[in-house]
Amino acid sequence: MKASQFFISTLKEAPADAEVASHKLMMRAGLIRKLGAGIYNYMPMGLRVIRKVEAIVREEMNRAGAIEVTMPVVQPSELWQETGRFEKMGPELLRIKDRHGRDFVIQPTSEEVVTDIARQEIKSYKQLPKNLYQIQTKFRDERRPRFGLMRGREFIMKDAYSFDKDRDAAQISYQTMRAAYKRIFDRFGLQYRAVRADSGAIGGDLSEEFQVIASTGEDAIVYCPNSDYAANIEKAEALAPAGPRPAASQAMAKVATPGNSTCESVAAQLGLPLSQTVKSLVLATDTFDDKGDVAGSQVWLLLLRGDHDMNEIKVAKVPGLDVGFRFATVAEIEAHFGCQPGYLGPIGLQKPVKLVVDREVAVMADWVCGANEVDFHITGVNFGRDLPEPDVVADLRNVVAGDKSPDGAGELAIERGIEVGHVFYLGTKYSQAMNATFLAENGKPTLFEMGCYGIGVTRLPAAAIEQNHDDRGIIWPDAIAPFTVVVCPIGMDRSEAVRQAAETLHAELLALGVDAILDDRGERPGAMFADWELIGVPHRVVLSDRGLKEGQVEYQHRRDTEATKLAATDVLAHLKQRLGL
Repeated sequence: MKASQFFISTLKEAPADAEVASHKLMMRAGLIRKLGAGIYNYMPMGLRVIRKVEAIVREEMNRAGAIEVTMPVVQPSELWQETGRFEKMGPELLRIKDRHGRDFVIQPTSEEVVTDIARQEIKSYKQLPKNLYQIQTKFRDERRPRFGLMRGREFIMKDAYSFDKDRDAAQISYQTMRAAYKRIFDRFGLQYRAVRADSGAIGGDLSEEFQVIASTGEDAIVYCPNSDYAANIEKAEALAPAGPRPAASQAMAKVATPGNSTCESVAAQLGLPLSQTVKSLVLATDTFDDKGDVAGSQVWLLLLRGDHDMNEIKVAKVPGLDVGFRFATVAEIEAHFGCQPGYLGPIGLQKPVKLVVDREVAVMADWVCGANEVDFHITGVNFGRDLPEPDVVADLRNVVAGDKSPDGAGELAIERGIEVGHVFYLGTKYSQAMNATFLAENGKPTLFEMGCYGIGVTRLPAAAIEQNHDDRGIIWPDAIAPFTVVVCPIGMDRSEAVRQAAETLHAELLALGVDAILDDRGERPGAMFADWELIGVPHRVVLSDRGLKEGQVEYQHRRDTEATKLAATDVLAHLKQRLGL
């Protein structure tokens, strides 16, 4: 490819609405152009990256035995109504009507459609296992699309779906896909972690995320440096503290804390560590009558250590709260505690509540909490002596760095990541809802055991940039760079020797199967180098008339701070060695 024949559209400045590095650099490097909120044109340079991502994904999916299909972007609502997701998915699911007034959806994912394929096409256990995948455009109507391709509304995703005869076989399919994902992300050349995850809205009871490590990532990844344990913050277990609860050593006392309504300010006033305070979080669950109206409510009090944060995913699994909870209203709080938020605690309630206590709080002694009176707290509080033992003790909090690893291999550490892949074991969640069965060996109709596996094809380049960039631009890994090598001749239009050497090297690279581009635009060296540093091509060769007269060319990797002089006769061999050819 010659640059004069390609479409290069770099910008000196990023648009004002570009916030994160990947968004800014993808716009400046001419990889994408905004069409609407969360909707982008993939420009030629960006599309080359996307196609390379797709090629790696497709090769490894095929290698793992998956079979490619394509399912429609526009899907009839009836299938989504079978599973209940037509209503449950809320406003992120874009619903449309055709000219006849029939309901359709713009697919955000394709569990329903692929399950319909299976129930129509797979009749016998002899046809199993099967894994169908597609690389297809998706649409999710994000409330606040942002960060370019990191959180857009239209995107390309690889989604795969496995069908098996029983749970054991489904576990084998899951592990096959997990291994394929590791090969895929290894080939991308990115630093990543496979972490245990909550299944979220898609469902299922076995789930792992593939997270690209980046300081700008939205997700917190918990891992043990001494083992392979890794989980996202929602899934990571906070172990119960070792040993029994210490005996009470202080008398309970009510103390004035004027204007101090937070654990931090109370701890500072009393000269105590924040870990000695306990925060009160008030939730409520509702029951409904036959008409769908609220028939009654139950108020719950959760107690966490003052320096810990509630984990809503964990709380949603507490018996009684697993039906769906909300934060209590001010009116409900005042009715049960006789006080507004800020000074709440479990002692002296106006009405009974269900008390759920984090594991850490359950073994604390002499702790501090609100007195249910404005400007007052209580010190020296102890279970058993000052209030009854809690109704429920559970893991309610986010882990913090330094907590013990659940596998016993050391202490936990935390880093940031960007989710680019996810594998789920679904079980019969969708096959049961859609009555998707096959004839088992015993001749009886049996529900398919399913798994689903996604990769964010257009999100991955953005994640790669977040991990690999500097103040000059993008730094692509070889495997997904738009071009692997750029040949930069200086004065090509003025020197026949430079032109011939550049075209010869370019042709030799193409003959070797190297994705190389020759910059024949006649740009000044500074402007030419700035473009390719911004675009992030990993390998650059510079040829000049003076250098060629000395028998030399300059090679520079995108990560190098300065160029290396090579004999002109050695440059091809050097590139072959660097590219592993």
